[in-house]
Amino acid sequence: MPANTAPWGQDRPTALLVLADGTVIEGRGLGAEGSAIGEVCFNTALTGYEEILTDPSYTGQIVTFTFPHIGNVGTNEEDIEDLTPAARAGAVGTIVKADITNPSNYRAAADLDQWLKRRGLVGLAGIDTRALTALIREKGMPNAVIAHAADGVFDVDDLKRRAADWPGLLGLDLAKDVTSGQSSTWTETPWVWDEGYGALGEPTMQIVAVDYGIKRNILRLLAGLGAEVTIVPATTPAEDILAMHPDGIFLSNGPGDPAAMSDYAVPVIRDLLKTDIPLFGICLGHQLLALAVGGKTTKMHQGHHGANHPVKDHTTGKVEIVSMNHGFAVDGDSLPAGVEETHVSLFDGSNCGIAITGKPVFSVQHHPEASPGPQDSHYLFRRFANLIRESKGEPALAER
Repeated sequence: MPANTAPWGQDRPTALLVLADGTVIEGRGLGAEGSAIGEVCFNTALTGYEEILTDPSYTGQIVTFTFPHIGNVGTNEEDIEDLTPAARAGAVGTIVKADITNPSNYRAAADLDQWLKRRGLVGLAGIDTRALTALIREKGMPNAVIAHAADGVFDVDDLKRRAADWPGLLGLDLAKDVTSGQSSTWTETPWVWDEGYGALGEPTMQIVAVDYGIKRNILRLLAGLGAEVTIVPATTPAEDILAMHPDGIFLSNGPGDPAAMSDYAVPVIRDLLKTDIPLFGICLGHQLLALAVGGKTTKMHQGHHGANHPVKDHTTGKVEIVSMNHGFAVDGDSLPAGVEETHVSLFDGSNCGIAITGKPVFSVQHHPEASPGPQDSHYLFRRFANLIRESKGEPALAER
């Protein structure tokens, strides 16, 4: 038996969350047995837990759901967001309030507990997630180890040491861990009720997407507007991208600290900006674009994670309800002349979008491919498509 094994009785907990400050939170284990280390964040979304847990942007994070009833619609093989399921990019662990119930949905193929096991995701249930959320709001997102053992036997000292020793996400480049290993082509179009996903017909534009941890639904929405998308790894040189003669370039979402990618991603973007090719970035792609034009990024106290965030588009005056997932943000005050702040969070005033004056280049911090509004932000994809169509002398699509 390991040293300092917890002396619980028959009803001892089967899962622990051990914070870097030594705090131990006891619960019931679910999903895969084992342990994982990461930064604990909370997500306020009421739905979409499968998409959240498979979003590569959550790599290195343990997701706490504030909504208590997670898992009630089960899981399927369609609602995943990581590009290569075998690589299992996404959250390293999850925390929920209530025990997972039998799924009740006509699309359910398995319950969440089974799905977590298959993905190797460690889970913990039965704790006061409101208290944990309040702790994160007060002290920031803590580093922690989440552990699940069916027999309730844990080496608590070792878990505390691992949590305390982990350096955290600041300065950590995770995009190289989740990016594609090689180039590929995407032609799947968005899901339609009672039909499923579609397929691109004759493409009207060619887009190169730089994969820092791209989500599938971004690719589907681009394909839905007529784009054949070539996905390239995060380290692809600018000359290789330009050699593909793209009509547009997309910078994807992804995990980790954008400043840690300054040695390879930022110089490539600077070279791409020397052209007049329309360019669109989302999330990490937005942050990298800001760095490329001379702005700065900062680590956030608690981050933005949820599907109910109000963001204002200064270019239209409209407010949209958006999905967010980021622990780093662009410092709006650091943006140089010639870079316009286009979007702002109505929660805390943080930057959520930029555009470069005189160039067909823009980006947003939030996730317009998600559908909390439900389609409040889909116009951004049409805006990108219209920049491409304008560059080709073609009539614009209605943004609506």
